[in-house]
Amino acid sequence: MPDRAIAASAESLSEVTDWRGKAALHSSGALSSDELASLRQRGAAVASVHPLMTFVRGSQPLLVGVPFAIEGDGERCVPLAPLSRICVGSRSPFRKQDKEAYHAWGMFVSPLLTALLAVSERVAGSAGVRRSAAKERMLPILRQTLANYAGLGAPQSFSGPIVRGDVETVKKHLSALRAVPEAREVYLALARAALRDLPTKNRATLGKILKR
Repeated sequence: MPDRAIAASAESLSEVTDWRGKAALHSSGALSSDELASLRQRGAAVASVHPLMTFVRGSQPLLVGVPFAIEGDGERCVPLAPLSRICVGSRSPFRKQDKEAYHAWGMFVSPLLTALLAVSERVAGSAGVRRSAAKERMLPILRQTLANYAGLGAPQSFSGPIVRGDVETVKKHLSALRAVPEAREVYLALARAALRDLPTKNRATLGKILKR
């Protein structure tokens, strides 16, 4: 069910039963518990409960250890709904006004990461590597990068020419990526973010190159 249908569905359910002493939840990451306002008016405790996890056809992710964002009448919902079975990971309260930023955060760590990997396959193609082969070749470095991030954090996991301040190599990358303009835009955006958030050498010189 798309997010836009939640409020209408809640409205259609509001007359079905006596909602006093009951809980109603939705799992949208972007929308607040206000989508269930019609049920709250009928006496229900309502909340948005969203797992920070990706769900795609053909995959069955485990929810053990997955963090759940809870917004709304969380304290009232916990004893009324089987959240101990639903939220088998950690549960964190979120403010209503923070839901959109929270969902954007989720976009960065999964859907947009997948988009980055797809762009990476295109860059591999420009280097003469078939996309099907590129995926297999990328998996070892991807696994190690995630392991480094998990164990060391972002600053200590950052490697490559930017952390070394290798200006000439970055110039060569940007020149080569003119053959894949969309990838060049992604490279520039992420490299600029790296200058802001991660340890780098020759920061000023690199900053000038990345602004061109």
